[in-house]
This record gives sequence, structure tokens and C-alpha cells, in this order.
Amino acid sequence: MPLQVSDYSWRQTKTAVFLSLPLKGVSVRDTDVFCTENYLKVNFPPFLFEAFLYAPIDDENSKVKIGNDTVVFTLYKKEAVMWESLSVTGIDKEVMQRIREKSILQAQERAKEATEAKAAARREDQKYALNVMMKIEEDERKKIEDMKENERIKATKELETWKEYQRKAEEQKKIWREDKLRQKEKQIEEERKKLKHKSLTRSLTSRNLATKGNNSENIFSEKFKEVNIPAPRSVGSIKIKFTPRVFPTALRESQVAEEEEWLHKQAEAQRAMNTDIPELYDLKEEEKNPEWLKDKGNKLFATENYLAAINAFNLAIKLNNKIPLLYLNRAACHLKLKNLHKAIEDSSKALELLVPPVADNANARMKAYVRRGTAFCQLELYVEGLQDYEAALKIDPSNKIVQNDAEKIRNVIQGTELKS
Repeated sequence: MPLQVSDYSWRQTKTAVFLSLPLKGVSVRDTDVFCTENYLKVNFPPFLFEAFLYAPIDDENSKVKIGNDTVVFTLYKKEAVMWESLSVTGIDKEVMQRIREKSILQAQERAKEATEAKAAARREDQKYALNVMMKIEEDERKKIEDMKENERIKATKELETWKEYQRKAEEQKKIWREDKLRQKEKQIEEERKKLKHKSLTRSLTSRNLATKGNNSENIFSEKFKEVNIPAPRSVGSIKIKFTPRVFPTALRESQVAEEEEWLHKQAEAQRAMNTDIPELYDLKEEEKNPEWLKDKGNKLFATENYLAAINAFNLAIKLNNKIPLLYLNRAACHLKLKNLHKAIEDSSKALELLVPPVADNANARMKAYVRRGTAFCQLELYVEGLQDYEAALKIDPSNKIVQNDAEKIRNVIQGTELKS
């Protein structure tokens, strides 16, 4: 049973009470202080000090200082009056117990409120931090979008400048051809005049010779005719032989029908041209060819000018939207620029056009599956990406690069499943 401490001292003013309590050699670390507006307790085993205060105090602003073997309290009164004593006198044990329990409940409620307030403040701080991070990411995204737009504008200007240069060069060539044509026409006219003059001179000479007699003229004419008549052409024949198309597989496993359908579709695609496009009015004749635009886009892609390459492929697709390689190459550009959804769309469109599946389009189909699978993986859709990589491996099972990438995707999926 703890020993009650009675050798304490206290003094007061109208607004505050000053209480000094000796620790009796007990370590400061073993001292426990509990205080509410009506109850004060200091426990420093084996001693105990307990006071049922005369009047309520402001326990939130009151202070305690422990040191020099003493506990010093500064208790601020709620009402500015002088107390008759520090503790209430004449109360029984039952009332004391009720005051203790009430004080404990008040302390618990206050601690709960403080914890909830602290949690609310922490949530507000987290919300604020999240908003700040979202704003930073939004600013960064806008910055990247602005950079892309500037690059697109720059590439477009470069393409327009190149078109203007080509147009002026074509005009210079046209002027040069016209000058050359005029010079040639002038030369032809001069030659015609010379021939006319020679013909007139020859005619006069013939008339002079005609007076010498018809016999000599007839003999000369006959000899002239005999000399100028060519010999008859010998009879001959020209043989034409068509080389039959040889398919890479045996007849029992061949896809002759599918190959012929693919060749027929490719021929139709080459003929399907849409020339009613405003962008074509300023282009040269060779620039209106989708194959020429495809080669131009490939060269721009090789120099890492992906936006200009996309513009070239866009124009080629407007001319002819049946060529699968245009969508396949544009998907590669979108993949480089992290336009992942557009890369998926173009790869899917290329696969739609690469039918029926034959040996001639196997490489293009494999690339389409790999590019779409790469875009899915960068969007963290690893299951869809793995499906496309496996489809590519069915076309080219010996491709080591695709095999290694597919294995990495499987490891990522397994790791994700373990974490979840």
C-alpha cells in the first residue's frame, strides 16, 4: 500500500495556486503525474500524493516542473477567488472514488479527442501533400505535352519548308525545261528552213537535168530504186514462257488459296488511291505516291524525327488506307513517343489488314504482335502483353529476343501475383 505524502507546501493568488511536493529521493523517471480540473495525483512509488481540489482549475494551461528532488505545480484557477484550502474537506471515500472515476473518464475522452484531432490533422497533411504531388505531376505532364507540341510544330514547319523548297526547285526545273524546249523548237525551225532551201535547190537541179532526155532519167531512176529497196525479212517465231509461282511448302501443307488471296488483296490495295485530298495540291507527282511517303517516313524514323515520320505516314494513309505496313510503321513511331494507346490501335489495324496469315506476311504480323505487346506492358497490362508475345512466338519460335522478353513478362506477372 502506497504511503500518503503530507509534507507539501502551497501558496496562492487570486488567479493561481503554487504547489511544491518533495520527491523524497525517488528518481524523476519513476514519477507519474495525473491532473484534471478537480483532481491531482502524483505517484512516485512507494509514495502517493492525492488532492481533491477546492475549486476547478484550467488543467490545459497549468504547468508542472520536476527537478532538484521536487515537483512544482503552477495551477491556474478558472475563477479568480481565494481558496480556503488546497483540498476539499469532509468528503467520504465514495465521493472520492466518484471524483477519481470521473477524472479518469475526462482524461480518456480528452486523449481520444486529441488522437482524433491528430489523425484528422495527419489526414489533412496527407491530402495536402497528395494535392501538391498531383499538381507537380500535372505541371510536368503539361510541360511534356508542350514540348511534344513544340516538336510537332517544329517538324511541321520543317516539312513545310522542305515542301516549299521542292516546289521552288520544281518551278526552276520547269522554267529550265521550257527554255530548253524553246531552244529546241528554234533549232528545229532553223533545220526546217535549211531543208526547205535544200529541197528548193534540188528541185531546180532536177528541172535542169530533165531537159537532157527522158531515157537517161528513167535509167537513173531504175538504178536508184534497185539500190534502196531492202531485202525481205525472214520468217521467225517468238516463244513466251511464264514461270509458275513456287510456294515454300509442300502441296499437302501449302496455302495456295490463302497466298493467292493475299496477293490479290495486295494488288487491290496498290490500286486503291484517294487523290481528292487538299494536302496533295501542292505536292509533286512523285510525292503523291504512298510508297514514296512510306520510304520518306522510314528515313525520318531512322533520324529519330518521329513526329515528322508520323506526318508522312498520316498522308500516305490518307492516300491509301489498305497498306498494312503504313500502320505498322506508324505504330513504331507512337511507341517511341509513348503514345501507347495509338500504338495499340495502329498495331491492331495492321493485324486486321495482314490477312489471310501466310508466309509472305509472317514477319509483319510478328512485328505487329510485338509492338502491341510492348505497348500493353508499358501500360502495365502484362497479361495482354504476354498474349501478344506468345502469338509472335507462334509465328517465329526461334526468335531469341522475343523469347527473352516473354520470359521477363512472365516473371513480372508471377511477382505481381505473389505480392497481391
